[in-house]
Amino acid sequence: MTDQDFMAVAYSQAKQAWDHGEVPVGAVIVKDGLIIAQGYNNPIGKHDPTAHAEIIALRAASEVLGNYRLPGCELFVTLEPCVMCAGAMMHARLARVVYGASDPKTGACGSVINLFEQDKLNHHTAVTAGVMAEECGHLLKDFFSSRRVAAAEKKKLIRC
Repeated sequence: MTDQDFMAVAYSQAKQAWDHGEVPVGAVIVKDGLIIAQGYNNPIGKHDPTAHAEIIALRAASEVLGNYRLPGCELFVTLEPCVMCAGAMMHARLARVVYGASDPKTGACGSVINLFEQDKLNHHTAVTAGVMAEECGHLLKDFFSSRRVAAAEKKKLIRC
């Protein structure tokens, strides 16, 4: 499978997040060419600020491998990881992170900061950006647009 194929699976996870009313971000973890874990955003449903797609996938992969270290693993995620997720990825010793859409507000792989290039940190994960960026970005834009439309309609009903 290619990076595009793995990102397509992460994209399907992002759609599940949307179906649950969560910001549509999905992630998969790959080892030796096989998907070993998946996850989608669920902080609202789980009442957990750490329940990002990446963290859920990291936890699942750690269970599968029986180790909190995930050497040789790659994480594919539809949105550029935040600082929390990037830190967890470094602690897990991922070999590579591949993301779709950039996040100009909280991205920690180059948009706001690049934690993976900090010389003082002891682990440096390779980063590949922009795989299915257009599709991943449109999914997020469509989600927030639909939320704004729903909020405006609700506001109209309240005024009546």
